[in-house]
Amino acid sequence: MEGRPISVPTVEMQGVSFSYPDGHPALEGVGLHVHPGERVALLGPNGAGKTTLVLHLNGILTASAGTVSIAGLPVGKATMPEIRRRVGIVFQDPDDQLFMPTVAADVAFGPANLGITGDALTRRVSEALAAVGAEHLSDRAPHHLSFGERRLVAIATVLAMDPEIVVLDEPTANLDPAGRRELAEVLDGLGHTMLLVTHDLPYALQLCPRSVVLNAGRIVADGPTRQILSDRALMAANRLELPYGFDPSFIG
Repeated sequence: MEGRPISVPTVEMQGVSFSYPDGHPALEGVGLHVHPGERVALLGPNGAGKTTLVLHLNGILTASAGTVSIAGLPVGKATMPEIRRRVGIVFQDPDDQLFMPTVAADVAFGPANLGITGDALTRRVSEALAAVGAEHLSDRAPHHLSFGERRLVAIATVLAMDPEIVVLDEPTANLDPAGRRELAEVLDGLGHTMLLVTHDLPYALQLCPRSVVLNAGRIVADGPTRQILSDRALMAANRLELPYGFDPSFIG
């Protein structure tokens, strides 16, 4: 049968369950597909399992049941180095990712560990910093940067690994309005498949055409972001609240 070719999902989770050592279930039968080029927001109340889910994507956590694959490659011990290259996670606190004496050294650290050297490494660093508009920070010490600048550099350290998907955990946390806007402009300009874990619902609408709602370890909704944010019953049932006066139908 002729038709459009079916893409291999960048993220494929099938029947994924996970419990913490005390027996508390964090994920129960999660199934999720994210396809190349999609930007998807992962929404839900505190304790829903959002961060637990994304930590399965690069093997930091291992499912007790079900399977996870990235661009067709199963997540497992044998594939871990390649999986961690393909999945770039930008953590909520950029200081968890920045530890070298200069910005350039931080951005170079990951690809250098892949064996990339010389001009190829210099090019990786330059391109990653250019992608986030931070070339001018190359020789600066990360601890001397503003929080927003450190966030951008943390994203550059991930981009330098040439990932299949960029995962951002609460990217707007601790940003002032200008920093929030600047970050949105950077993320909107990236061509990567993206999974955005956020409580910032207007940001989800601005950047992600699709949203997935997770609650009590289960996916309870998956659809167009505007439709989800306009469903008052769904929003109330999952402790999701828009800022006062914000109407998703007015945002183009």
